[in-house]
Amino acid sequence: MAEVEKGRKPSEESTDDSEEEDSEEEPKLKYERLANGVTEILQKDAASCMTVHDKFLALGTHFGKVFLLDIQGNLTQKFEISPVKINQISLDESGEHMGICSEDGKVQVFGLYTREGFHENFDCPVKVVALHPRFSSSNYKQFVTGGNKLLLYEKNWLNRWKTSTLHEGEGTITNVQWRANLIAWANNMGVKIYDISTKQRITNVLRDNVSLRPDMYPCSLCWKDNSTLIIGWGSSIKICVVKERGHTELRDLPSRYVEIVSAFETEFFISGLAPLADQLVTLYFVKENSDHMEEEFRARPCLDIIQPLPEGYEEISSDALTVRNFQENECRDYRLEHSEGESLYYIISPKDIVVAKERDQDDHIDWLLDKKKYEEALMAAEISFKNIKRHEVQKIGMAYINHLVEKGDYDTAARKCQKVLGKNMELWENEVYRFKTIGQLKAISQYLPRGDLRLRPAIYEMILHEFLKSDYEGFATLIREWPGELYNNMTIVQAVTDHLKKDPMNSTLLTTLAELYTYDQRYDRALEIYLRLRHKDVYQLIHKHDLFSSIEDKIVLLMDFDKEKAVDMLLDNEDKILIDRVVEELRDRPELLHIYLHKLFKRDHHKGQRYHERQIGLYAEYDRPNLLPFLRDSIHCPLEKALEICQERNFVEETVFLLSRMGNCRRALQMIMEELEDVDKAIEFAKEQDDAELWEDLISYSIDKPPFITGLLNNIGTHVDPILLIHRIKEGMEIPNLRDSLVKILQDYNLQILLREGCKKILVADSLSLLQKMHRTQMRGVRVDEENICESCHASILPSDMAQNFSVVVFYCRHMFHKECLPSPGTIPGVQFCNICSAKRRGPGSGILEMKK
Repeated sequence: MAEVEKGRKPSEESTDDSEEEDSEEEPKLKYERLANGVTEILQKDAASCMTVHDKFLALGTHFGKVFLLDIQGNLTQKFEISPVKINQISLDESGEHMGICSEDGKVQVFGLYTREGFHENFDCPVKVVALHPRFSSSNYKQFVTGGNKLLLYEKNWLNRWKTSTLHEGEGTITNVQWRANLIAWANNMGVKIYDISTKQRITNVLRDNVSLRPDMYPCSLCWKDNSTLIIGWGSSIKICVVKERGHTELRDLPSRYVEIVSAFETEFFISGLAPLADQLVTLYFVKENSDHMEEEFRARPCLDIIQPLPEGYEEISSDALTVRNFQENECRDYRLEHSEGESLYYIISPKDIVVAKERDQDDHIDWLLDKKKYEEALMAAEISFKNIKRHEVQKIGMAYINHLVEKGDYDTAARKCQKVLGKNMELWENEVYRFKTIGQLKAISQYLPRGDLRLRPAIYEMILHEFLKSDYEGFATLIREWPGELYNNMTIVQAVTDHLKKDPMNSTLLTTLAELYTYDQRYDRALEIYLRLRHKDVYQLIHKHDLFSSIEDKIVLLMDFDKEKAVDMLLDNEDKILIDRVVEELRDRPELLHIYLHKLFKRDHHKGQRYHERQIGLYAEYDRPNLLPFLRDSIHCPLEKALEICQERNFVEETVFLLSRMGNCRRALQMIMEELEDVDKAIEFAKEQDDAELWEDLISYSIDKPPFITGLLNNIGTHVDPILLIHRIKEGMEIPNLRDSLVKILQDYNLQILLREGCKKILVADSLSLLQKMHRTQMRGVRVDEENICESCHASILPSDMAQNFSVVVFYCRHMFHKECLPSPGTIPGVQFCNICSAKRRGPGSGILEMKK
């Protein structure tokens, strides 16, 4: 059984039934044994070499046979080449031609679909053969063979094969690889590269560890691309890049050179190499010493993925393979071949062939499930959903849910149901009943489908009943969140009603019942409950469902709950609840009536005018600060009634305002001075009325009150001559701050004088400026042409014959006259005035009379 320490382990019977260690590191590759025809071949024979093409495999054996196999290992063709070991098989890129060499010196190159071919027997073993990658093309009929020397065969224009020696004298050629125009081969001394296009050898990479026998630890060569060669020999690895020389560097050197970009030592012996993107797949042979035996013990071969560094490497993954008869194998018995097209890696040993391939998303998900990493597995499955059937995703998800339930993580399990169950109603209902069985209906309730997919109403009702038994708040939450179509509303209403019989004042149940009534369009019953509970949603319910006709007899309740909201709602919907109706409902609650009428007045001073008389008393009783603004703004308020109420309550400020508004200013001023004793208010009132008699009354009242005199001296300077007040002050009266008051009077007087002088200067300057402007305007020339007429005779101002003498008078006002049409000069000799403008100044008709004279 072929086992793997990290990653999937192919078994002898079935490679899918693999075993895996408890490592948390996910393997990079998966393995399966190449079976079918291969199993039968290797039971009777042993593999010596194999070449991989994207379309098929070519397997050589120790008994000199070559088998063509499909990718699954089924036998398609068999060739009897030699009685001894096949050393190497080479295929061109098209897979139409094959080259074979054997231990007895036979070399055959032939077409798989044509009769052309080359057959040659040498007198020494031929270890390697390689066809030109484009051998199928007539221009590239070339191949090389290697034994004790490297020979190049080329077909000339006479269709004959020409042979040339590329290298000899350094021992047996053990490996050769041809890529594009470059041939790389290994002998006992090292690795050479030959450029067939320039016919130049461009490098010689020496072997590092010369103590190792080259026949026991052969060199591994692999082209990563057309210019990168990977060399593995013994325990060392080198990565070589073929580069072009610059023109200045050429001289007698080859046009290309090789740069070793990475070289490092490993802990094992290398049996094969292959590229994997920017990483390397390496097949290692391991030797271990047994604790109980002195002789060497052969361990399982390892297939590692490493990341080359300039002077070392980083191990990415390492898998130990238990291939058949691995205890009997040497380093030289293993080979690693790869298919570039599909990233397949073939581990060849004498009695076994194992195929390694990169793990795909399915393998990743399987590994996560095996490690019980269900969350990651589910996420990975969803990402690759387009490549995975929905039921497979659900299968993974169900395994995860079962795992969570077993752990007791019911909430997470319920939450995952949304993703996993999708729109599968049967699975949903099964899960609900399972959660009911384990007493966890509450856990799954918030995740039940409530959109396009809906379960049977009985499912939702079952959960609601479960909450109603033990969790009123949770029940209320579900009622708010779940659409009413999910369940039978009347069934739930009845259930809530039954519970309210045991606990009739439970606010949570009452609120929920109101919501159920709302959904059932029994708004009146819902409104009753909301008002009873003083619930904030009552106003929203009224607006949303236009329940204004239902609240006409509940206005007091609404205002007791929230006066501001209630009044705003009533005023916003006057057309639905009339003002008179509201006033009628609030007649026994004057404090509420005042709030309503006050807000109505603030919105519109005229809408509630019929209630302004009533509002006087309401303001006086509940809101005196707003009484005076109301009296000022209302034009519908009966003043006599307002005065009566204010005098009864001794509201002086309001009474003063009403007296002044009714024309009794002297009485109003008297109240300010006698009852308020506020000289500033009295002065302000006198200023507002601007009545000389009021100022006289104010001075008379204040003349024996020094504080009042001080106030008058400070404020009346701009309205009354202060001398009138000063002359009436008794000699010897002590007046507070008299000096300051007199100084202020003088300052105010000086200020007035300055203002008058300033205004006078401005007036004179403006007059002069305007006079100058008028003079400049009048001095301008005036255009006179045939369109102008005499303002007296209305004939054209210019004669038809311009050769005749004529006289025209044009005034500054732009009126024009024939000189003979003007009346005689006036009282001022030599001064003539415009007859029309003079008539306007004298009065109607005077111009006509003047013309008649």
